[in-house]
Amino acid sequence: MNATNYPRLVVSGLSGDSGKTMVSCGLLSAFRSKGLSVCAFKKGPDYIDAAWLSLASGKPARNLDTYLMGFAGARRSFIESAFQDGINVIEGNRGLFDGVDTSGTHSTAELAKLLKAPVIMTLNISKVTRTAAAEILGCMRLDPDLNIAGVILNRAANHRHGYVVKEAIEEVTGLPVLGVIPKLSSEAILPSRHLGLITPDEFELSEIVMREAGKAVDDNVDVPAIIEIANRFADQLEQSKPHTAGTSMQSSSHRAMEDYPTRMRMGYFKDRSFSFYYPENLEMLEAAGMELISISPSHDVLPDHLDALYIGGGFPEMNLPSLISNQEMMKAVREAADDGLPIYAECGGLVYLAKCLEWNEKKYDLAGVLPIVVRMREKPQGHGYCEAVVDRENPFFKLGVTIRGHEFHYSSICLHDPEIRSSLSLTRGVGSFDRRDGLTYKNVFASYVHIHALATPQWVDGIVECAAEYVKLNNEKNLAVSVEGK
Repeated sequence: MNATNYPRLVVSGLSGDSGKTMVSCGLLSAFRSKGLSVCAFKKGPDYIDAAWLSLASGKPARNLDTYLMGFAGARRSFIESAFQDGINVIEGNRGLFDGVDTSGTHSTAELAKLLKAPVIMTLNISKVTRTAAAEILGCMRLDPDLNIAGVILNRAANHRHGYVVKEAIEEVTGLPVLGVIPKLSSEAILPSRHLGLITPDEFELSEIVMREAGKAVDDNVDVPAIIEIANRFADQLEQSKPHTAGTSMQSSSHRAMEDYPTRMRMGYFKDRSFSFYYPENLEMLEAAGMELISISPSHDVLPDHLDALYIGGGFPEMNLPSLISNQEMMKAVREAADDGLPIYAECGGLVYLAKCLEWNEKKYDLAGVLPIVVRMREKPQGHGYCEAVVDRENPFFKLGVTIRGHEFHYSSICLHDPEIRSSLSLTRGVGSFDRRDGLTYKNVFASYVHIHALATPQWVDGIVECAAEYVKLNNEKNLAVSVEGK
């Protein structure tokens, strides 16, 4: 095995809303302004933070999730994407030690140790002074094997407030306070709503927010010191055997592709309503031979001659007028589903395929592919990791396959046809109803479960095989029509 240095750091905090995303984006912007190459990662399954990190870094941010990918898979994913001649910024999630159990399994701390990365703590010091030192000292003593290399203070009320907290932390812990960021104006605050941060695609001032975040870090943080930490603690990581996206598909999907003279075409919804796609999911589909076609369900028509359709997650409920105004698209999707087009939909995609959506005492007619009525709720209906077993026939997954994913949805199915088929039994999580998910209709599969292709490579296999079978049947049908015509 080869060993290589990857300058890197983890930005963590004591909880959610500590300012990790703002600081991470600000650091990325500051590094780029100094001519450094940057690569961004998000710990956990979060799409929205990763979208902001992508905007700040100028390239797709990758998710590192030890629950979904396993520890070896997350480490390998980092090594394959990280820069050796720049700085790699990994934003943590929730609090530093928060994982799936009381031991903190799959926490940011465990990921930092896995990657041998120094941790920069981002601390919201609103209405606190010396107690902040106790919090940092507690983190240091809870896990002495963790390399906490410095602290950035956030939301200081004024200069004196920041100075008192800084002096207390440095005196008690011996760690350097690398910056004191004051309470920022609204222009520099990442926009949020009840679902969390708003995606950059939905926010017209996203570039301004990124610029202000970079300025806040440049003006108030010792950026050269952080660069030095990223390089000084860039302990070598042994490189395992290179993993190529799509390797798991060669036994089945690639053979299926060889039966056809041209690449198969897969459309996917991509606009402000549907933006939740892991880069690896799209890359592995392309590696398997799929030609991907981006489609706006609000403005486009469904392209001719598609062999599959992927409708990812997002916020269709926030853009209902534009979605509903494109009745031609909804009708085309409904007819394509009836014709047997392979359609994979998750979360927001499931909502789009529903008969209607109930929200704020109004009903909105949707694509009507699935005989379900969805209702928006005030509180999350499913939130966190989930695990499911494939126990019934469906278009994409073989029986017995275990799927690990995550869910975060405020909607739930309030009415469904009792004859509707479902193919997943959840052992963890909520799903669509009765601890079941994976609703099917012909070659349609819809679920609240978000999956990552590196964690569930069978997903790509299933899509390619189903699309290949669809192409084969269409070719046979067209040939029969041609013979009859003669």
